[in-house]
Formats: sequence, structure tokens, C-alpha cells
Amino acid sequence: MPTRVADVRLPLWLALIVALGAGPVLDGGFPDLDVWPLTFVGIGFVLLALRGRRAGGAFLVGLVAGLSFYLVHIEWTSLYLGPVPWAALSTLEALFFAGGSVLITLAYRWLPRVWPSALGRSLLLPVVVGGLWTLREFVASNWPYGGFAWGRVALSQSQSPFAPLVAYVGISGLTFLMVTLVAVVIQLALQTTVRGSTRFLAGATAAVALLALPAWPTFSNGTSSIVAVQGNGKAGYFDKREYGDLTASQVLAMAGLPTDQKVDMIVWPEGASDRDPTRDPYGRYVFDALTDAYKAPLVSGVITQDGDKLYNSSILWQNGGVVDQYDKKHPIPFGEYVPDRSFWRPFAPDLIDLIARDYTPGTRDEVFDVNGVLAGISICFDIVDDQLITNMMNEGAQVIIAQTNNADFGRTDENAQQLAIARLRAIETARPLVNVSTVASTRVIDAHGTTIASTPDFEAGFTTATVDLGTGTTPAVIASRAIELFVGLFGLIMLIGTRVALGGRRSRRRLLLASRPEPVLHDPRLH
Repeated sequence: MPTRVADVRLPLWLALIVALGAGPVLDGGFPDLDVWPLTFVGIGFVLLALRGRRAGGAFLVGLVAGLSFYLVHIEWTSLYLGPVPWAALSTLEALFFAGGSVLITLAYRWLPRVWPSALGRSLLLPVVVGGLWTLREFVASNWPYGGFAWGRVALSQSQSPFAPLVAYVGISGLTFLMVTLVAVVIQLALQTTVRGSTRFLAGATAAVALLALPAWPTFSNGTSSIVAVQGNGKAGYFDKREYGDLTASQVLAMAGLPTDQKVDMIVWPEGASDRDPTRDPYGRYVFDALTDAYKAPLVSGVITQDGDKLYNSSILWQNGGVVDQYDKKHPIPFGEYVPDRSFWRPFAPDLIDLIARDYTPGTRDEVFDVNGVLAGISICFDIVDDQLITNMMNEGAQVIIAQTNNADFGRTDENAQQLAIARLRAIETARPLVNVSTVASTRVIDAHGTTIASTPDFEAGFTTATVDLGTGTTPAVIASRAIELFVGLFGLIMLIGTRVALGGRRSRRRLLLASRPEPVLHDPRLH
């Protein structure tokens, strides 16, 4: 028997107001405000605004919601190159948001007509909606030019009770569960029967119980003493500095570290040294002096060059030379390089010319062998790339070293947002993580996501911690990207299948009408 559900369809003007409010509410769930329940409320606003819409109205609602979210969420990008790139990136992401919104509103229109039962409306429909939302995030995170994975709703949950779920289902899987949960609650709340109210309470209780799974157990094999150094130098792209200033600030920040302290590795952040020791004799002298004094290898960010190609690199320096090197695989388009420069330059020549050098994406593996300790290396925005995290785990990483230079973003939310992503990666992989920055958010995080050591933000200094080297794996690492592909494609296939089924019904109805015999009319002239 079909379930009776209240027909909630907001007028377009009201839906647009709700969509406009959804963005700031969604952002409120992320750091720095970090009121994580607001993310669920923001998702609910978006879904309610999309119910009962036609495709054009859904696109408009999604565009408004996407703009209101991204213009607030990534406002920090305007500090680097000004308002034009900020607005352009926000608009691009909002267009993806709008496209995904059309798919979701079609699911709300079509699925109840094919599966009108309680199970169809209260479970299948929310699952499809969650899958389509996840699919939209997947596309935006990978395209164009490697995508922009910032702003996925799961990234708001690093401090919430739902954070342990990323070890089971990964970041995209948590997005799916969050959106599905909100969609379930909305569907059950709209049921008008008494039984529907009972189902609402039962369904909400079951969903919360499912999401409150215990933390995935972590295992370790040995320890490593790691020093993370935050130089707090003038590391911004446009900061005025003398050659060698960044290297000097890192060295000075270590002034209080005793040379007789046992250290297994010293870690400097992304771009920490402006003297590449492979090409600069003084840089070589500094790196040799440090590794000799502390009898420990140094992992440092440097800009390396191979022929005419520049790389944003991390090098492992030991015994007078580079033992290993990782080149950033995911440089930021229009930040660290300009893709298709000749095409884009005519649109904004002054802005494009500000990015004077183009970094080449690297091809080296993501793991350093630091005297037997396997360290996964992540440089800045690499941390949001699911595939790079999967790669380093497949290569046996026991600890993650996340190097970043966020000096260009000042005291904005970017620092806190990136640190939240790093915390989720520690939980997802069950590995300790050292987040080391040039200016802020230098933290050592254990495999449960707990900060065990830190350096005050925007101060020069260092932090020392002994971490338990992780071993074993998690379901999220094993499944990797298969989770988001499965739920996303399931949602899309169900939507397409439903549309085909509706088309088949219409065709059968037309055939039945066409096959009926013409009625015989009574003609009085025959009598």
C-alpha cells in the first residue's frame, strides 16, 4: 500500500531564500566555527528546497546554494590573487552543485512513482539522494585539472562523534551516510500517518545507532621520535624577503632543541628552504650541519629543478645527499601552475602573469624509507586527494608527514580547514600524522585523531613527539575509491532505471488506449 507523505513543495521564491541560507549554515559546520551539527541542518535546507522542483528551478536553487556556500567557505582564496579567482572558483563549484541538484530533484519526482511503498520512499529514495550527492562531489573533486575536493560535507566532521566512521567508509562514504541520514529523517518526518510517526522515531534511532560505531582499533609496531619545525618566516608567495631567509628562519626556530636529544627524523614544512641543497653550496652546508649535529635525517620542502622543469618537492637528506625525493603530484591549478596558459591568459593577463613559474606534477612514489620507518609524504593540497592517500598506504606508510605552506592565507579559516582534513586522514588510515606548517597549524596527531603535540600558531618553534608507528589497515583503505564509485553509480543507475520504467509505463498506457475498440454509436435513423 502506498505510503502517505505530506506534499512539501516550497514556492520558488521561498526555496531560493532557503538555498541562500543553506550555504552559511553548511559552512558553520566546518572549522573555524566548527559547529558540526550545522552541516546536517544545511544539507536538510538544500534537500527541502529541491523537493518538487522542475529541472530549471532545481538548477537555480542549486546554483544559489552552491554560491552561498563556496563564497563563504573559500573566501580565503581572495587573499592570494584577489576577488576574481575566488569568485571564479566559487562559481565553478556552484555549477557542479547546481548540476547535482537537478539529479536530486529528479529523484524526488520519479522514484516515489515507481516505488511508492514505505520502503521505497523512506529508504531507497534517501539512498539514491545520498548517492547522487556523493557522485557530484566525486566529479567536482576530480575535474577539471584534477578537481577541487575542498568543501565535501564529510570534511566538517573531524571533531564530531561521526569522525570514526571514516575508518570504515572513507571521507566520501561519510558524505554518503550524512546526506542519506538527513534524507531519511526528512522523508519519515513528512509521513502523515501514525505509523509513519512511529517509523520516523525508529528510523532516526536506527540511523544514529548505525553511525555511532566504535572507533576502528589501531595497531602499532615500534615508535619514532619526530621533530616538526615551524619557522614562521616570510613564506608567502608575494612576501618580500632576501634569498636564504626561509632557510634561516627554520634553523633559528630549532635553537632550543638540544643536540643530545634522541631524534629519529626532523621535519620541515613545504617550501621551508629557499636554498636547494642539491644546487646551493650553502644550502648543502646547512643541511649537512643539522643532520650531523642531531644525528638524524632531515625531511624538508624545497623547490627542485630538473632541466627546464620545476617541482614542489620534499627531500630526505642524510649522509650528505638526497636519499629520497617526492615531487608534489597535485599542484594547484592557477596557484602553482597555469594549465593551458595560452588559452586563459587573454581573459585575465595581469592575474595569469602573477603566476610566473609553473610547477610540474611529480611522478615519484609517496613514501620515504627513513632508516626503516616508512613515512608517507603529502604536500599541502595533496592531503585532500583520496588517491594519493591510498597510494601511500598501499606502499606501506607507517606515519604520514603532511607538509604545508599556508602563509598566503593568513589567519583565515584555511589553516583550520586543512588541519581538519589531516585529522580525518589520520583516523581514516589508522596512522599517526605530523602536520607541519611554515606559519600555523603544526600539530602531531595520533591514529585516533587526537592532537598529542603542537606549536603555537604564528610563532617560530618546534614540537617533539614520539609516535606509535601504525600497522594493519582499515576497511576504508581496503575499499579505497570503490565506495564512492559504488554509491554514486548506484544512485545514477537507479535514477536512469526509474526514468526508463516511467517511460515504459507511458508507452504501455498509450498502447492500451490505442487497442481499445471504437465505441458503437446508436443512430436513430436505423429505426
